[in-house]
Amino acid sequence: YILIRTVATVFRSIEAIVWAIIFCVWVGIGPFAGMLALWIHSIASLIKLYSEQIENIDPGPVEAIKATGAHTLQVWRYAVVPQILAPYLAFTIYRWDINIRMATIVGFVGGGGIGLALYQQQQMLAWRSVGLIMWLIALVVWVMDMISGYIRNKLVT
Repeated sequence: YILIRTVATVFRSIEAIVWAIIFCVWVGIGPFAGMLALWIHSIASLIKLYSEQIENIDPGPVEAIKATGAHTLQVWRYAVVPQILAPYLAFTIYRWDINIRMATIVGFVGGGGIGLALYQQQQMLAWRSVGLIMWLIALVVWVMDMISGYIRNKLVT
C-alpha cells in the first residue's frame, strides 16, 4: 500500500505535459503518446484521491457490520462501498473533465489529437482554422461540463 502510494506520488508530481514529452520520445509523436501521458497522470492522481477516501471512512458502519459476524467481503459491500461510491464517481468525473482540457495542451507538444492540429494550423498561420479549433475546444469543454454536471446531479438525487 505504501509502495503504491509512493510511486503514485512520484508519477503525480510530474505534470502531464512532461509525461507527453517523455512518451513522444519513447513511442513517437502521436495520440498514443498523449493517451499514455494523460493515463499515467490520471491514475496517479486518482490513486491518491481514492486511497484518502478509504482512509477517511466512518468506522461506525464497519464495526457494526463486523459485529454481526459478516466476513470481509460483506463488510466491504455493505459498509465501505456505500461510503466511497459517490466520492469515487465524483473524482472520476472530475478527472475526466481535466483530461478533456489537458488533451489540447498535451497535443501541442506532440501528443496528437486536437492540440497537434491546433499547433500545425498555428505554424501555417492559418488563423481562421486556429480560431475554429479554439471554438471547437471550448464547445467540447462546455458539453463535457454539462454532461458531468448532469451525472453529478443524478448521483446526488
